[in-house]
Amino acid sequence: MEVWYCRVCGLDYDESPWGPDGHTPDFSTCACCGVEFGYQDYTPDSARAYRAQWLAAGAAWFYPNMKPHNWQPGAQLPQVPAGYH
Repeated sequence: MEVWYCRVCGLDYDESPWGPDGHTPDFSTCACCGVEFGYQDYTPDSARAYRAQWLAAGAAWFYPNMKPHNWQPGAQLPQVPAGYH
């Protein structure tokens, strides 16, 4: 099974919200950072800008009830896809 990672925060997903072709977003929301796939992460620059805002605001989980116990953003951020760092 292929794993897909959020372009903003690096959260792993079983399925790409950018569709099988990698170019057709479903406009769902990342459970961690709250990015709307296809909107705030459409370009590397927009993903970086959203990440900077999210981190500056404290890197709070968008859906806090889904936050893993002892979660650390520093362990997840390296999973951001190449080109979106």
